[in-house]
Amino acid sequence: MLRFLDAGESHGKGMVTIVEGIPLGVALNASSIEAELARRRLGYGRSARMSLEADRVEIWSGVRYGSTLGSPIAMLVANRESGEFMRVEREGVVEPLTAPRPGHADLPGALKYGTGDIRDILERASARETVGRVCAGAVAKRLLLEMDIRVLSHVTAVGGITREGGLRAPGLEEIAAADEDPMRCLDAEASLRMRKEIDRAREEGDSLGGTFEVVAYGLPAGLGSHVHWDRRLDARLAAAVMSIQAIKGVEIGSGFRLASMRGSQAMDTIHHGPGRGYFRGSNHAGGLEGGMTNSEPLVIRAAMKPIPTLASGLESVDLISKEKVEGVVERADTCAVPAAGVIAEAMVAFVVADALLEKTGGDSLREVKGRYKEILAAQERC
Repeated sequence: MLRFLDAGESHGKGMVTIVEGIPLGVALNASSIEAELARRRLGYGRSARMSLEADRVEIWSGVRYGSTLGSPIAMLVANRESGEFMRVEREGVVEPLTAPRPGHADLPGALKYGTGDIRDILERASARETVGRVCAGAVAKRLLLEMDIRVLSHVTAVGGITREGGLRAPGLEEIAAADEDPMRCLDAEASLRMRKEIDRAREEGDSLGGTFEVVAYGLPAGLGSHVHWDRRLDARLAAAVMSIQAIKGVEIGSGFRLASMRGSQAMDTIHHGPGRGYFRGSNHAGGLEGGMTNSEPLVIRAAMKPIPTLASGLESVDLISKEKVEGVVERADTCAVPAAGVIAEAMVAFVVADALLEKTGGDSLREVKGRYKEILAAQERC
């Protein structure tokens, strides 16, 4: 029902995103997308490049008078920083980069394509690619907001420093305040210790990873499916978040902790109350059972490895000479966990919006909202 495609390189002309499947009538303008792109640049420990990336959006199609048309939405974010080494036409000779960086796509990509210049790989593999994801996610969020569905995130750990109450998913009002903290962390004391650890890592020319949590509020039961592996919402969400650069682990709800719990502790007991309908005594399942939402908040956590580009290159081997070298040094963040959470929000929002449209159908927002109300009313009667 919903899909997006993006194109562009880190130091190319810009990033282009096309979103298809958004119904007619959703309020959308450039400022709402730019607000999400600005959040992508948040977080203590980012590089100087964040001050260069104003990330202004031009909407080229699919929107008229501030409202979507139901046709493909095309968006362009021009790169303020581009290089002669990424010109479309060949002009002169640019020295190839031949020292692949450990932890990056450089060497696997060079071997895959048979290229002797890792610039052919790293420019697209760069996290600058996530601009397209955030643009698509911003559009999806506008659709979800029409159904009072919110998707937000916060940082739970950086460099081994974990926030208090890390096993409890926050409420909507609490998590909405995450952007007010430099680390997007809901524990001020832990945030301060995280920043001090980032300072130490920066001084030592090193980098830090961490974990974050994405929570979706207001979801109805029944989004997703139990009938096929590729329609299960948990699988789709895990793939979407795992596809983000540097993400090495994804869990839903209590995730890996469930493996050490007894069944009597791990299952979320079912209750029913007037004006509330069905609800659970806990949310270890993270809002998903059998590949479908169960109306509890959707909780996804992810682990991000330390950024592999360091101030001093790591030991590597030259692609051409095969001699020992240091991996090429590119400007990079010391820590990008706060930004990764925002990018994951975008991916979760897009997958959830897709599942919502599968459930409701509809070519216009009016149709979608009408069918959505019918679905909620039917669930209340059950």
